[in-house]
Amino acid sequence: MEHIKTDSYTQIEMIHNSAEMVDLIGRIGFLPLLDSGIQGFCAEDIVDEDCRYVVYADGGWDWPLWKWKGEIITDGGHIYGKFFNGKAGFISRKWWPDFCNYRRSVHPKPQEGSIEDTILTILREHGSLITRDLRALCGFDGPKMRSRFDGYVTRLQMATRIVTEDFVYPRDRHGSEYGWGWSLLTTPEQLYDHEEFRCDRTPRESFSLIIKQLQSVCPDAADSQLQKLIK
Repeated sequence: MEHIKTDSYTQIEMIHNSAEMVDLIGRIGFLPLLDSGIQGFCAEDIVDEDCRYVVYADGGWDWPLWKWKGEIITDGGHIYGKFFNGKAGFISRKWWPDFCNYRRSVHPKPQEGSIEDTILTILREHGSLITRDLRALCGFDGPKMRSRFDGYVTRLQMATRIVTEDFVYPRDRHGSEYGWGWSLLTTPEQLYDHEEFRCDRTPRESFSLIIKQLQSVCPDAADSQLQKLIK
């Protein structure tokens, strides 16, 4: 693997735009979006105050960081999904082979005919789908089925079997995007070239490299915190 310059998150200057965030993820390799359980180690905590969530007096809201997610994926080339203890975040393309190598060793491929296998099969057939449409095609459209389905999808993301390709937003009558948006889900095999998964190390070697990288980025974090983040 090419050497990656790293920074301690405690020394990172405030981020002001998506381009700076893209550069940062490329240097440190891993970045949870929101609270990671490690103080200060998430995108929300390192953006400038003007880029954080704000609610206006008229009930409207703005959250530049939230809107950057699609740009970081599509323009920046980083990978996004619920990778960190079931929470969302980014992984750089350079670190993806090792991350995928390790994660797939502890989260085996779903058994044929299982619900997880059905979800992946439908997703492959359609290429990419927003969560709502994927849920409907999988038959999870009854009462209280949404959270159950989301649990399966989260586990598949933790296993690096599903990633977010982009975000889709509804539009108002003026053609302007609004709302929180929907994740456009796909499999990494459909989104990236096969070489993106090539890793000549054992899963244990990949795990050790990832831990070492996170230790350099989060020098004050306990090893148990780092391990919880990536297991």
